[in-house]
Amino acid sequence: MNRSVLNTMSTETASSDLTVNPLEHLQVTLNPDGTLNRDRRIIPVTSAAPNPTSPTSPVLSKDLPINPSHNTWARIFLPHRSPSFSEEKLPLIVYYHGGGFILWSAASTLFHEFCVTLARELSAVVVSVEYRLAPEHRLPAAYDDAVEALHWVKTAREEWLAGHADLSACYLMGTSSGGNLAFHAGLRASASHGNLEPLKIRGLILHHPYFGGTQRTPSELRLANDLSLPLSVNDFMWELSLPLGATRDHAYCNPTVDGGSKLSDGVDKMRSLGWRLLVTGCDGDPLIDRQVELAKMLQEKGAIVVRDFREGGRHGIEVREPDKIKPLVQTVKAFLSTT
Repeated sequence: MNRSVLNTMSTETASSDLTVNPLEHLQVTLNPDGTLNRDRRIIPVTSAAPNPTSPTSPVLSKDLPINPSHNTWARIFLPHRSPSFSEEKLPLIVYYHGGGFILWSAASTLFHEFCVTLARELSAVVVSVEYRLAPEHRLPAAYDDAVEALHWVKTAREEWLAGHADLSACYLMGTSSGGNLAFHAGLRASASHGNLEPLKIRGLILHHPYFGGTQRTPSELRLANDLSLPLSVNDFMWELSLPLGATRDHAYCNPTVDGGSKLSDGVDKMRSLGWRLLVTGCDGDPLIDRQVELAKMLQEKGAIVVRDFREGGRHGIEVREPDKIKPLVQTVKAFLSTT
């Protein structure tokens, strides 16, 4: 796989005049056996903060195992509004972190702080899911973990969930590849929604969702050497994440191929369940054309879609630059209040 990936990257680079080396950009190395070396020293992590007596913890957090055999777990974030807590049940957001399916963690400081802000500003319980990464575990492993986390939530007897989360007001949310995860987990969950009771999903929140395709879009070409998500890095992450032999027109990557015909049943089911979908993005993101196309396809199939596309910005800006998160919080708050 190592040689195949590098050959693919070389071809893409030559044809698209790309200048960014994905290995250097991500500071990773590929091993001959197809695994990836990730430099843990450059990815800051934050420990959970479960102590309710701490006066500096507006949001508490704790880690709990989901499937020890897969080393998957969840970090729960709970707004700490008073020493005794409120008896009012709060909306539940199941969140999937980004990283192109190959990097990062629910414990990564960027995503930890993002979830703290979501829990505090939205007055919601947030369950951030640690899922298996590619290339060691190619898709659909992450989708399997995403759905397994939902079944774990519905049966968990954990006090923060049982005492404070409203399981009948659940939303799936993800950033970048996590947005892709939320979408595909939603498709699966809609097909077996009865098996998730008492968990009731109300909608999906796709934050700068990560999708692709074999044909370059104008925004991908315009931002080919973008600092946040260069096209060569995008190619590299998809090459490591998709099932061996799959092209980027596989439904995991490109849900709009053939007009979204492969996903019609799932979209129809979400529509029939009354789910609403929020798709957010910005025109400084190379993936903006993909996101707009997805929202359009979903609307054409009758899904209830809220579109929030802004000028400027960059991929995942609200995670990378926390001072820019206020407009997103306002959009998500309005979305939650109308579902």
